[in-house]
Amino acid sequence: MKYVASKNQKAFMADLKPEYRAPTREAAELALDELEAKWGSSYPLVLNSWRNKWHNLSAYFKYPEHIRKVIYTTNAVEAVHRQFRKLTKTKSAFPNENSLLKLLYAGILNATEKWTMPIHNWSLCLSQLAIYFEGRFLLYRLFIFTG
Repeated sequence: MKYVASKNQKAFMADLKPEYRAPTREAAELALDELEAKWGSSYPLVLNSWRNKWHNLSAYFKYPEHIRKVIYTTNAVEAVHRQFRKLTKTKSAFPNENSLLKLLYAGILNATEKWTMPIHNWSLCLSQLAIYFEGRFLLYRLFIFTG
């Protein structure tokens, strides 16, 4: 969004929603075509970036809709990065690597306390995740409940 003018960001994001909510990869490609028709002349850099990285951006269409919704609405990674940035932006240097790691660990603990919102249809998502990530998912479940 940093390449979209602030006065157009809200409208651009509204036009981008069909991309995320598309039921199939093909529908998302059509939505991208419509987005490019409307905004391509104003923001070619943004649309070229989407086109050039489409194979990565569209990878999540291999998952069922419930999992895709969790992926595009949770933003857990962005929340953690924001928390890390908040912690480190006032520090110009750290005495050693261990002090940075301790600060980031404390930041993760603080961030996870805020993760209290339930995810809609989480039990269905868990069952789908168990299908897609059979080996890794079982290890995760064992670690969480016995670790």
